[in-house]
Amino acid sequence: MSNPQDTTSTPVPELSLNDGTTIPQLGFGVFQVDPADTQEVVSRALEAGYRHIDTAQMYGNEEGVGAAIAASGIPRSELYVTTKLNNSFHRPDDVRRSFADSLERLGLDHVDLFLIHWPLPTRYDGDYVSTWQAMTALVGEGTTRSAGVSNFEPAHLDRIVDETGVVPAVNQIEVHPFHGNEAARTATLGHGALVEAWSPIAQGKVLTDPVIGRIAEEVGRTPSQVTLRWHIERGDIIFPKTTHPERMAENFALFDFTLTPDQVAAISALDEGEAGRIGPNPESFDWIPA
Repeated sequence: MSNPQDTTSTPVPELSLNDGTTIPQLGFGVFQVDPADTQEVVSRALEAGYRHIDTAQMYGNEEGVGAAIAASGIPRSELYVTTKLNNSFHRPDDVRRSFADSLERLGLDHVDLFLIHWPLPTRYDGDYVSTWQAMTALVGEGTTRSAGVSNFEPAHLDRIVDETGVVPAVNQIEVHPFHGNEAARTATLGHGALVEAWSPIAQGKVLTDPVIGRIAEEVGRTPSQVTLRWHIERGDIIFPKTTHPERMAENFALFDFTLTPDQVAAISALDEGEAGRIGPNPESFDWIPA
């Protein structure tokens, strides 16, 4: 197991963002990790070598992430921490207040990336532009190094860029072999932002796919590793979630093999379009936590 104090030999590539910062291409996600278990789970991930942690206000486990970071002894400068705005807090004053609460829960004086979790185009009178302006103001104050969005469709991206002139650093969207989300990927990259892919192994659906299974046999890896490597080959940022230490190690072991262009194309051909989507459609999703 990796020494959590030693990051000099980490194999994870650092990708350049459009604001001059960098981000590790592989991270660790804590979506649906029980808040009571989060500190232990994140501590194990840090021990396994992960230095990029992705959480959110709506996950309810920022405090556990912060406790794991504090207990790790890893210098803050060697960690990359992302959190996301709760759907309840899109109004500009609420953005600022809730972000301050996130910093307190995390025990940090800044995060590396703060995202609008969902655009919610049918809420707040359709105004996610002022939300974006409030997010970018935090960058100027130094409390987040970068600001980005999540689940933004092409029209949502076009609107915030056209009306503010500020391009998000990333767009975190559902991407996996069965839902390539190519329109959103193309729009994101076209604006000069990077794509972060959530649900990268389609909640385990890739484990039984015969095409991915065949490629896994060809390269001597597991279907999960092959799928995660597919994301890496395409340049997307990923942060698979698991509570099992052996899976953490497996998901981290992506940088000593490659896929051929034909193998990448075969996996991309599994795209089912909208029928392959697992999560909500961002155009209609309007859930507000109670």
